[in-house]
Amino acid sequence: MSEFSVHRKDMDEISVLNLDGYLDAHTAPSFEESLKQLVDEGRFKIIVNCDKLAYISSAGLGVFMGYIEDVRANNGDIKMSNMSEKVFKIFDLLGFPSLYEIVDEEGEAVDKFSNINS
Repeated sequence: MSEFSVHRKDMDEISVLNLDGYLDAHTAPSFEESLKQLVDEGRFKIIVNCDKLAYISSAGLGVFMGYIEDVRANNGDIKMSNMSEKVFKIFDLLGFPSLYEIVDEEGEAVDKFSNINS
């Protein structure tokens, strides 16, 4: 069983989910639950910090796809930051950079949300 955890941090209207470990078919439900909770709470500005994400499978990628429409329909977005080259390659292979904003640092993603209305 692979180790995986999600740590949530709220900053004003932005929520950050820090992913840690292996996001695969076994662990995707816990990530999905975290995203669902944010959407249920009406928190649609979401940053997923991948700093400690060691691996993501198609099941993990599917979780992003399952929520992005709801989030964007509510004037929000899911941005990703701090991705290792190995993890980025998986996202890149599946065309994620054209669908999602992927930035180097969490602070950069925060700035992008802050600049939406200015």
